[in-house]
Amino acid sequence: MAETVVITDESGERNPYLLGLYAPVQEEFTSGELTVIGRIPADLNGVYLRNGPNARFPVKGRYHWFDGDGMVHAVHFENGTARYRNRWIRTRAFEAESAAGQALWTGVMENPKGNPFGNARGLPFKDTANTDVIFHRGRVLASWYLCGSPYSVDPLSLETLGADTFLDTLNGDFMAHPKVDERTGELFWFDYGPRPPYLRYGVVGASGQVEHCVELDLPGARLPHDMAITQNHAILMDLPLYQDLDAARQGRYKLTFNRELPSRFGVIPRRGQAHEIRWFEAKPCYIYHVVNAWEENEEIVMDVCRVSRPAPSGNGSALSRMIAYLKLDARMYRYRFDLRTGATSEHYVDADHNTEFPSIDARATGLPSRYAYNVSVADAATNLFDGLVRYDNATGAKETYTYGPGVYGSEAPFAPRDGSTGEDDGYLITFVTDEREGRSEVQILAASRISEGPLARVLLPRRVPLGFHATWVRADQLR
Repeated sequence: MAETVVITDESGERNPYLLGLYAPVQEEFTSGELTVIGRIPADLNGVYLRNGPNARFPVKGRYHWFDGDGMVHAVHFENGTARYRNRWIRTRAFEAESAAGQALWTGVMENPKGNPFGNARGLPFKDTANTDVIFHRGRVLASWYLCGSPYSVDPLSLETLGADTFLDTLNGDFMAHPKVDERTGELFWFDYGPRPPYLRYGVVGASGQVEHCVELDLPGARLPHDMAITQNHAILMDLPLYQDLDAARQGRYKLTFNRELPSRFGVIPRRGQAHEIRWFEAKPCYIYHVVNAWEENEEIVMDVCRVSRPAPSGNGSALSRMIAYLKLDARMYRYRFDLRTGATSEHYVDADHNTEFPSIDARATGLPSRYAYNVSVADAATNLFDGLVRYDNATGAKETYTYGPGVYGSEAPFAPRDGSTGEDDGYLITFVTDEREGRSEVQILAASRISEGPLARVLLPRRVPLGFHATWVRADQLR
């Protein structure tokens, strides 16, 4: 499993996000001959896909973990067997650099002047489509964390089908974490930019076209990352973390967290107009990821992974500041927005455990949900996920599973078993890598009893670098 190429940046420093568990792989690979320890459940049928950054060429300037080219790693389960493959996402920027045979863009830590092109809304950085993967209308959409083009990928071959314009109706960009309502076939999204309109919200209908889009007024440019939906509403965010404009004018990327500003949550009817949005204020924070949201009488309940200190202090090197900013320190948290009074209530669900990258049964998106499956964030300098946590909303119980010393995992989506009737009637699927051996595998756990450990371990022929978000596509969706 030796790497053929070592990717570096021009900083001269040892960047941990280019080394060890994070080191990019340089081969696209397909294998149907996989060793299984245990037994793959016969009622687990579908495909597990995970996106992440995987730099292809030596990097211009200093490398930020979010800069790497998007690569999807996938395992297809069928009738008790498993097949693995990985493929780069052929974005417009990837193809340009492939033709040139070298990196053409600097990353977000460098002055973007001279970058060939950026995204539609004016951000001059490289759109890598390396962040999330979601399933909608027969295809997987790969997204980028700062808003870019949604790239359509075949869920089995992993062939890049191109930037999805939703039948030529998407005018602009697409955020990292759109929401899909399986009951209606709708997809909900927003985009944002450095110039007005600072935020736009839209809906792709079951027709595959953008059927609704409105511009929303914000006090200035913001960096929202996620959103939520309920049966009748969408929830958008105006959080007090934003790019420092003075630094931007000097060609530097710097974030400011303003504790003097509240966090604001905009509740808008699913296909509402701008004047219908209602803003609810809460304590200042940042939120990367929403767990779920739903309606209870005249209240909206929203569970999130809340970051209370998103801007670390310190004036170390640019690399050390990047590492500090990237480190996740989040807690499970609940908001209630009272639609009658306009009041917000908020409290911790779990104040003690640093957990992130939440997963739920996708069929429950926007509905009252009982279970959430989060990754446990290790106490380490870089982002390492050392286990899984299962939260039970009904009882308040918390169940944990730890991979073991030197073993780290990925986001673990819930995979309903064939004929599943509940939110824990299925499995959790995750890539894990042993840093001591440089070896990766897929672990399959029973969602209802994760503390018992994996039912099966599928050993992989290639190391899978640590990455970002994952999804599960059921066999009935593939058909």
